Amino acid sequence: MKIHLETGMGQNLIRAYAPGRITINEEVYTTSLIVTPHQVVAQWPPASFADLLAGHFEMIPPLQPEVVILGTGARLRFPAPSLTRSLVEAGIGIEVMDTGAACRTYNFLMSDGRRVAAALLMIEDLKQGID
Repeated sequence: MKIHLETGMGQNLIRAYAPGRITINEEVYTTSLIVTPHQVVAQWPPASFADLLAGHFEMIPPLQPEVVILGTGARLRFPAPSLTRSLVEAGIGIEVMDTGAACRTYNFLMSDGRRVAAALLMIEDLKQGID
């Protein structure tokens, strides 16, 4: 799905998402990633929801977001609280949604000037099934 939203220069805008890819500004990413208005952490280690570990979330507090939007792929799934403990302990809010909704929410919060990070798992190809 293409997203139409214009924002200030120098900010990372999610322009489109589809199974297996996310376009940020003009760059296409095909692996899980973390995006903030000013930084992209390409190749975030978890390839799927089942791969999420506490250490993956420990990478986020140094980015200093006030809220993290976790995109869990094609469908909404909630990680165990033990996995996101580092965010809670750092006083960082977390919202969980499917990756499409996470992309749209990230853009909205980013355009509103919020310190937001989106940790995005790729949307699975529904024809191949969801783990």
